[in-house]
Amino acid sequence: MSHLANDTQTFLNIAVLTVSDTRNEDTDTSGRYLAEALTEAGHKLADKQIVIDDVYQIRATLSNWIADPSIDCVISTGGTGFTARDNTPEAVSVLFDKDIEGFGELFRHISYTEIGTSTVQSRALGGFANKTVIFCVPGSTNACKTAWQKILLEQLNSTHKPCNFVPHTGQK
Repeated sequence: MSHLANDTQTFLNIAVLTVSDTRNEDTDTSGRYLAEALTEAGHKLADKQIVIDDVYQIRATLSNWIADPSIDCVISTGGTGFTARDNTPEAVSVLFDKDIEGFGELFRHISYTEIGTSTVQSRALGGFANKTVIFCVPGSTNACKTAWQKILLEQLNSTHKPCNFVPHTGQK
């Protein structure tokens, strides 16, 4: 697996999608956190949008990013719970060419140490579509911090060994 790491860091173009019926640019602390964290790590913020929790609006935005060869990764926040308006997994999962089952499993495992059994209500998920790696995390800023600091920061770092997701995006 060491062939999936590189000694020279490659930075990704990452888009951030906030799924929310109530947040705007002023109140989107989760999307803002992700945008700041990824740029602090050296990656480029390719785009950032807020869409309402509507299956078709989520799919439309995500499909455009998946089709854009300059976007390597998408991180979405919000819409992963169980309310009637939480539609992110249903909107996104049908677009995947491959699932990253371990992302949701690991996110819930880590979250268990932070929020206990409430983690079972997280439907965090990940997958690939057209060489774009996609991660969907809950809408709370704390959940975004957990995902970024404890999983994504390393897995989106091309020098992380023994492996990371960067080579699968088409980046070298």
